[in-house]
Amino acid sequence: MKLAINTFQQGDVVGKKLTKLPAGERKQIATKRLVVAHGESGHSHVIEDDEAQLIEIGGKMLLTLTKPTILKHEEHKHIKLDKGIWEIGRVQEFDYFKMMQRQVLD
Repeated sequence: MKLAINTFQQGDVVGKKLTKLPAGERKQIATKRLVVAHGESGHSHVIEDDEAQLIEIGGKMLLTLTKPTILKHEEHKHIKLDKGIWEIGRVQEFDYFKMMQRQVLD
């Protein structure tokens, strides 16, 4: 199992480690069983950890971990995330024929 040091990608989900929480109002999204993203195949990117939190600040989804934790997905290799604050995003692609950016679907 690979340990994500500062960045990771699992299918269409990407993350980067932050040194601190950004300023702004904090909105709790989930605790204990965190669905980081749903895939169109019906599978989800999930963390199961009693101490982990998924929050939103300023439109950014953030994952706070107090210990190393596993990000699971049925179709991708599991990734071990180090403790800390992780900003979670989705992979984007650019269609040069339509001149538009869109989210990659997993």
